[in-house]
Amino acid sequence: MNLAKYIDHTILKATATKEDIAKLCDEAVRYGFASVCVNPFWVGMCSDLLKGSGVKVCTVIGFPLGANESAVKAFEANLAIKQGAEEVDMVINIGALKSGMLDVVRNDISAVREASEGTVLKVIIETSYLTDEEKETVCKICAECGVDFVKTSTGFSDAGAKAEDVKLMAKASGLKVKASGGIRSKADALKMIEAGASRLGTSAGVKIVTD
Repeated sequence: MNLAKYIDHTILKATATKEDIAKLCDEAVRYGFASVCVNPFWVGMCSDLLKGSGVKVCTVIGFPLGANESAVKAFEANLAIKQGAEEVDMVINIGALKSGMLDVVRNDISAVREASEGTVLKVIIETSYLTDEEKETVCKICAECGVDFVKTSTGFSDAGAKAEDVKLMAKASGLKVKASGGIRSKADALKMIEAGASRLGTSAGVKIVTD
């Protein structure tokens, strides 16, 4: 198994510098990761550094709270794609889901799907804040909206990826699952893949593949 091809090599902390981003890209090429995942400001730089490497540029939308207006998320996604993003990971409107405002959740996801047509879209549902019923509901909405992946976590909430959530999300959505949050070792990575994850979001990619 080539673990590197499962990994979105990630740095989303507020203090990430230009040098940190350059190092991230260098490591992604060296180890053959699927993508780098960075905040939108760094997309253009990563696109330039990774041109022709086979490593994709991924960015985050409505991150990390998901509480932006849908039009803002759609604009953010569209701009990021114009700047070189090949994959976008959006955060759902968590408060709307927990309020039972399912049309709002659906329209929010649909707005970003429309703005990112032709680009891989992963939808972060932030599992640690949701009941199993809410997880199943939003996963079904994601499938209806034609997204490519459902994703467990931002990594900024109370807890990260859990194998049982990966299984639930795969079954409820019928989509690919990206496990993210708290994946810091080869054992963690293999556990998520065994549960059904097709992609892993982690800042510990180098440690995982050299473990």
